[in-house]
Amino acid sequence: MSLPTIVSPVLQATGIRHAFFTRQGGVSDGVYASLNGGVGSSDERDRVMENRRRMAESLGVAAERLLVPFQIHSPDCLVVDAPWTDRPRCDALATSTPGLALGVTGADCGMILFADTRAGVIGAAHSGWKGALTGVVEATIAAMEKLGARRADIAVALGPTIGPDSYEVGPEFFAQFLAASHDYARFFSPSEREGHHMFDLPGFISARVERAGIGAYENLRLDTYADETRFFSYRRTTHRKEPDYGRLVSAIVLG
Repeated sequence: MSLPTIVSPVLQATGIRHAFFTRQGGVSDGVYASLNGGVGSSDERDRVMENRRRMAESLGVAAERLLVPFQIHSPDCLVVDAPWTDRPRCDALATSTPGLALGVTGADCGMILFADTRAGVIGAAHSGWKGALTGVVEATIAAMEKLGARRADIAVALGPTIGPDSYEVGPEFFAQFLAASHDYARFFSPSEREGHHMFDLPGFISARVERAGIGAYENLRLDTYADETRFFSYRRTTHRKEPDYGRLVSAIVLG
């Protein structure tokens, strides 16, 4: 089955199969219309599993080989070599096992895909502000290195993420980043509300990736909040006071 997907030219150049799935091409309806991949949502489970099956088929793997963890906004990356029964609690995965598709979900948080085709190692990470600040990018690269990857050979792509013009934050948020490093002030700009700022999450993630010294990087510059036709957005749902929201899936497969 062919689903509407977005691919990264940087990853495509490596020949690795991957997809930043949109919200289009699924069987869910209402606020979940239509390709909701979130098993943690209140959508009908059968519909979510059919959506996941369609994603797996699009990647050329069986549904049980599309692995998406129970995400907890951590910096933790797990190395996997086989399908699981119970989803592990972490926010990134790495593998050198052919035929496994590594996925993450998002609905404003960054979804990042990694590949070292020379070593035969891939990774996927979910990075909201907390994961980015505490090191999920660096943890994923370190896990890939343990499997034989080399930083200079790793290609990375950041998919749909809430954009810098859509993410307003309060003074406590700004203070937390400044406490970590005054240099992080460059990722904030004043908002229309006094004491508030607009936060550039994609820019912050990009800086962490580039500082890690990888071989190639691409930010696809896709704003989940602004593009309702293609993307789910937690913040957009919150502003509208809707009861729930769908989750996007991004995934990469080795071999």
